[in-house]
Amino acid sequence: MEYILNKAIETHNLTKEEIIILLNSDGQSLFAAADKVRQKYVGNAVHLRGLIEFTNICRCTCKYCGIRVENKEVSRYRMSPEEIISLAKKGSKSGFRTIVLQGGEDAFYTKDIMCNIIKEIKKFDVAVTLSIGERSFEDYKAFKDAGADRYLLRIETTDRSLYKNLHPNMDFDNRLRCLYDLKRLGYETGTGCLIGLPAQTIESLADDILFFKSLDSDMVGVGPFLPHSQTPLKDCQSGSFDLALKVMAITRLLLPDINIPATTAMETISPNGRLIALKSGANVFMPNLSGEEYASKYEIYPEKSGINASKSGIISEIEEKLHCIGREISSNKGFRNLKN
Repeated sequence: MEYILNKAIETHNLTKEEIIILLNSDGQSLFAAADKVRQKYVGNAVHLRGLIEFTNICRCTCKYCGIRVENKEVSRYRMSPEEIISLAKKGSKSGFRTIVLQGGEDAFYTKDIMCNIIKEIKKFDVAVTLSIGERSFEDYKAFKDAGADRYLLRIETTDRSLYKNLHPNMDFDNRLRCLYDLKRLGYETGTGCLIGLPAQTIESLADDILFFKSLDSDMVGVGPFLPHSQTPLKDCQSGSFDLALKVMAITRLLLPDINIPATTAMETISPNGRLIALKSGANVFMPNLSGEEYASKYEIYPEKSGINASKSGIISEIEEKLHCIGREISSNKGFRNLKN
């Protein structure tokens, strides 16, 4: 263990076999090593990303997701472009330096509509992150030309067989195409995986981590699988918080200067999960700007724990929590390598 951790700290490279050993460890030394690397490469600043979940309408049939098209129980919504822009403006005035636009794969938001939204939000001097699924190269290029800075597209699993089983009517190779297109276009590219999916193995999680490294991901988000009652996986067991934390920590060791969020799924499955993640390699918080009306309907997994960023004084509240663990809110837009 000591040899492997020292190797990771010094070289930021591990073999698949060494990653598996770390995933099977008790984790405490691993978490301490990841926190040490985090402090060295990205410092104590925590980047706040204001999240706007602007539509829960989705064409996809992902078996683990509560907003899958086949779920007839969910109350669907779609924000107008004006509403999205207004929420982004409020977020920027509250102090958020990045706005994240996240939604299901909703055909209503065409290339032109999204470009207009991006251009308007960029007027507020913020970074714009998109998380709206698989699109064409031309769409991705248009969004980048309009001012989008980052794009989040989780691979979820690099196990082709598992991916095919969990994503009916989707193509693993197209998912890869999208990620490589995003890198080629100059986006800060984010990906990630779910931990504890049915039939997932420790070996495949090691492959996921090596994929993050090979892609030279700029952001990686991981979280435990949480079964939703309106999905085909409703009776499956939840993923492990501890294992998710290990995947996140190893990712920090191999990609020392990237941005890693303390995800809401971690808080949902474990009290103070986000603070624990911040002490184990994470450096990003994503409070929700959508408001209760919408946030409660964007239920990709049940009982989602979130920070309501529309609440008065929320920045001060977050700042106080971070201060307790020796961290502070970043004043910049939080690009990789600490660019402004």
